[in-house]
Amino acid sequence: MTTTLTTARPATRSGGFGGTVAAEWTKLWSVRSTWWTLLAAALVTAATAGQLAIYAANANTNDDPADDAGIVTVGSILASSVELAQYAVLALGLLAITSEFTSGTIRTTLQCTPSRGRVLLAKAVVTAAVTFPAGLLLGGVGVLVARPVLGEWGSAPAAGTARDMLAFATYLALVAVLALGLGAALRSAVLTLVVLVATLMIVPLSLQEPDIAVLNRVADGFPGVAGNHFLAGDTDPYPAAVGLLLLAGWAVAALALGRAALRRRDA
Repeated sequence: MTTTLTTARPATRSGGFGGTVAAEWTKLWSVRSTWWTLLAAALVTAATAGQLAIYAANANTNDDPADDAGIVTVGSILASSVELAQYAVLALGLLAITSEFTSGTIRTTLQCTPSRGRVLLAKAVVTAAVTFPAGLLLGGVGVLVARPVLGEWGSAPAAGTARDMLAFATYLALVAVLALGLGAALRSAVLTLVVLVATLMIVPLSLQEPDIAVLNRVADGFPGVAGNHFLAGDTDPYPAAVGLLLLAGWAVAALALGRAALRRRDA
């Protein structure tokens, strides 16, 4: 009797890139942090949109005519609420990689799929595939909360509101991928969050504070500022499409940095 021995290969190797994506999808939904961060994002979006709507309505009804904002769109309230809502989504993106370094499971991941680039790209695809539809749902939450609070001082044109919700979801997906790339490079959740806060908010605000033209132009190139121009549909200092491209460029650069770090250092 002849016995044939075969060596089983990890599923992600035999399944190619699709298998790697499937594995990353399963891992992301199998941890509680994913559910908690999405719940936190929904609560923060609702609270922020409601508070901003209250401010807008009160500005039109107080005794100071200089505060009058007039009729505001629900989409503009939604765009402003991203300042806080994004941090819950950022946590989802960075934890998708830093939690594996903390627990040591990144070793198993890289044994199953030795290609660092494939692993990181699969994580990016899954992160975007989760945060984009989640962003649409969060946008819906913000709209549903803000519209009745604004009352007579708000408007919600169907086409414009849908476009604003789409931009909101796109922004969140890109900053989540940005967080993933930086997390792969820095490996620490705390350090990654500090760098993200500095990059998205602290540094550009510090550059804008002196109100010097050159520094303002530099600040306009940072991802948070570019994203805000995209969300607002600005035409100055550049079109909204340029803001989207700048934000996407930062996300791609972060992934490239993360891939380089993964290839250079052992897990």
